[in-house]
Amino acid sequence: MTLLLETTRVTLRRFRPTDAVAFAAYRSRPEVARYQSWTAPVSLPAAVTTVARFVDADPEEPGWFQYAIALRSTDELVGDIGIDLHENGMQAQLGFTLAPAFQGRGLATEAVGGLLDVLFDERGLHRVSAECDARNHPSARLLRRLGFREEGLLRSNTWIKGEWTDDLLFGLLAADRREFAGS
Repeated sequence: MTLLLETTRVTLRRFRPTDAVAFAAYRSRPEVARYQSWTAPVSLPAAVTTVARFVDADPEEPGWFQYAIALRSTDELVGDIGIDLHENGMQAQLGFTLAPAFQGRGLATEAVGGLLDVLFDERGLHRVSAECDARNHPSARLLRRLGFREEGLLRSNTWIKGEWTDDLLFGLLAADRREFAGS
């Protein structure tokens, strides 16, 4: 399956080898990498290797699968969403990244919300979780806006980029999503 879904403005699809240049560009931005596990800049050879892994991955298998977020009107890659499907096939963790030029327009909310609909309504997942650096206020707001509940704070939990950081934990149950979508 190449295309996962289309919303009003974005398409979630499999990565293509030609996405490597745009992938390297937005993941090389210091403000994008700040709360992430990678270090900017991301070289083009590293991006080519990473995108090749994404291309070869199977979204039906347990483990991480990365979807490309592209503008529906142009197919331009503007970000990505990773899903870590649990071995039981009933729960997953997600993470997302969006290029700075496309932030603040509701595109990430649209993409993540559409993916949640697929995960709960079509794939029948019971639970989706997410975590973010507690200083990453835009990501935390997006998760709350989509109905995720803050389930905890892990103080000084992650050693990353030379410092200890706090992690916010979020969870969303299928029943909560149905209730949230109905309101």
